[in-house]
Amino acid sequence: MRLFYIQVIDKTYFLSANNNVLRKEIIYPARGVILDRKGEILVQNEPVYDLIVIPNEVKPFDTIGFCKLIGIDKKGFKKRFKKAKDFSILKASIFEKQLSAETYASFQEKLFEYPGFYVQNRTVRNYPDSIASQFLGYVGEVTDKEIEKSKNFYRQGDYIGRSGVERSYEDLLRGQRGIQNLMVDAFNRPKGHFADGKYDTLAVAGDKLISSLDKGIQKLGEQLMRNKIGSIVAIEPSTGEILAFVSSPSYDPNLMVGRERGNNYMKLLQDPNKPMFIRPIQAEYPPGSIFKVINALVSQQFGQVNPKTTYSCGGGYHYGNKIMRCTHVHGSVDLTRSIAVSCNTYYGQVYNLMINRAGIRPVDAYKRWQAAVSKFNIGSKLDIDLPNERKGLLPSADFYTKRWGGDSWGSSFNISLSIGQGELGITPLQMANVMAIVANRGFYYKPHLIKSIGEKKIIKPEFTKKNSVGIDEQYFDVVIEGMSRVVNQPGGTAYASKISNIEMCGKTGTAQNPHGKDHAVFVAFAPRKNPKIAIAVVVENSGYGGTWSAPIASLLTEKYLTGKITRPAVVDRLVKANLLPVVVKVKPQAKMPQKDSVPKKAIQSNNSTVSISKARR
Repeated sequence: MRLFYIQVIDKTYFLSANNNVLRKEIIYPARGVILDRKGEILVQNEPVYDLIVIPNEVKPFDTIGFCKLIGIDKKGFKKRFKKAKDFSILKASIFEKQLSAETYASFQEKLFEYPGFYVQNRTVRNYPDSIASQFLGYVGEVTDKEIEKSKNFYRQGDYIGRSGVERSYEDLLRGQRGIQNLMVDAFNRPKGHFADGKYDTLAVAGDKLISSLDKGIQKLGEQLMRNKIGSIVAIEPSTGEILAFVSSPSYDPNLMVGRERGNNYMKLLQDPNKPMFIRPIQAEYPPGSIFKVINALVSQQFGQVNPKTTYSCGGGYHYGNKIMRCTHVHGSVDLTRSIAVSCNTYYGQVYNLMINRAGIRPVDAYKRWQAAVSKFNIGSKLDIDLPNERKGLLPSADFYTKRWGGDSWGSSFNISLSIGQGELGITPLQMANVMAIVANRGFYYKPHLIKSIGEKKIIKPEFTKKNSVGIDEQYFDVVIEGMSRVVNQPGGTAYASKISNIEMCGKTGTAQNPHGKDHAVFVAFAPRKNPKIAIAVVVENSGYGGTWSAPIASLLTEKYLTGKITRPAVVDRLVKANLLPVVVKVKPQAKMPQKDSVPKKAIQSNNSTVSISKARR
C-alpha cells in the first residue's frame, strides 16, 4: 500500500526525480522594434543575461571569486542570496539582472564551478540615437500587483512598458514567451533537449511598430530646444501623423536600461526641471493670441463677423471703467488685419458681440460659444496613443455663475478669453491640432504616433476617421490670409522667420505666466496650398513668440519640406541660447527653538528650493 501511494498517488518523488535531470528554461522573446516613418531604427534590442539561482542546489564555493566575476561585493552577495531563499529554496529566482555580454563571457567559463546558478538569456532596449525619450517611454520590472492583474501572464522578473509607446502598445510589443526542457547533469550543465524538444515551445517576437516620427526633424527639434523648457509638436494635417514630439528638457533613454536604471530614475525624478514630465500632452498654457484664430472662425460661423467687419483700435478695448490694452494703436482694423497685427481691441469687440449682443441671454450665448470652441478639442482629450494625456481647460458657464454668485454676468466678466488668457489651458498637442484644422479648412484626423503595426502595416481605424469642427470652409480663407501676413509681410510679428520660396502661415502668441517671465508661443502650417506640416512651439519663460518659438518652427518646417537648412546662423543662435531658470537653494536662518515649540525634526525639514526665471544667452 505504501509503494502504491508513493508511485501512483503522491507525485513528490516523481517531481523531485525530474527536477534532478530536467530544467525548464523560459525563452524570452525579442521585444518589438520601433522605427521612424522612413524605416530608420528608433529602438532595438541587445542581449543581456540574468543570473538565476536555485538556493537548494547551491554548494560551497569561492564566494570572493564569484563576486569579482559579476561585479558585486560579499555584502551584496549575502543580501541577494537571502532574498532568493526567502522567495523559495526550491524555485529559481533572479540573483543578478542584466549581466553584460562581456561579463557573461568571462563568467560562463567558470559557471560549472557554481552549482545552483545558471544564466537566462534575454534582451533589453537600446536607443541608437538617444532621442524621443518621452515618446518612446521605458520598460521596468513587473510588480506583484501587475502579475496578479495579468492573471499570471507575467512572472517575477518580467518587464513591462512603463510609459510612452512602450506602455500604450505593450500587448503588441511584448511577444510570447517560449519554454525549453533541458536535460542536465549533476553539475546542472545542459546535456540536450528532453524528448528531442518535443515538448518545447518557441518564443514569438513582439510586433514591429512603424512610428510617424521623422527622425531628422525630431533630432533637430531636440537640438534647438537644448537648455530650454518647452515643447514642439508637428503634425501632418492630411493624416494626423505626428512628425515631431519634443519635450524639453529631455533625457537619454539609455539611462533607463541596465543595472543603474534605478539610480538614474531617481536622479531624473529629483531634477528641478522635470525631464520625466511629458510637456506636449501634460503641460497646459493659456494660448495667448493664437486663440484669436479660433474666435475669428467661430464669430464668422455665428454670422456676427465677416471679412469687412471693422473696428477702430485706439490702443485698447474699454469695458466699463476698465481697459484691456493692445500692443499698439492700430487704427481701423478689419478681420484679416486683426490676425496679422494681433489686435486685442478687435477681439474684445468680437467677443462682446458674440456674448452680449447675440440676441439671447449672455449666459446662454456663452454656452453656445463654449460648445463651438470645444469642437476644436479645447478642454477635452484628443486620445493620442500615449498614456496620461491631459485635457486642458475650457471653463463652463456654471464655473462663472458660481464665481460671480449668479448668472447675470456678461462678456466683461471674462473678457480675457477673447485673447486667449484667463482660465483657458491648452496643451501643445491641442495647439498643433488647431493648426491642422486650419490647414485642412475645417477638419482633422486624430493625432497619433504609431503609423502602422507589424509586417502587414495595419493602421488603426480610428486614425482614418475625418473629424469636423463645424466651421464652414469659406470662413478659413480670410483667417489664413491674416496668418500669411504674420510671417510673409514686412512688419509681421514673425517676419524674421520667413522661409524662402515657402509660404508659411502662422500666429505668434505670448502666454502669460504669473510665476515669472511669459511663455513664447508660435503655431503655423506650411505650405499654404496643400499643407504638409502643422506645428506648435512653446518655449517657457522666454518672452515673445517671434523671438524664440517662431524661428524654431520655421527651421523645422524648412528641414521637413526641403531636407536642408539655409540659415545656419539662426540655428547657432538658438542652440547656444540657455533659457533655463536659475535654481537657487535658499537656506533658512537658524533659529533657536523655544521651549515646548516646534520639534527639532520639523525645523530640519524647512529647507526649500526657489526657481528664478532668468534668460541667459
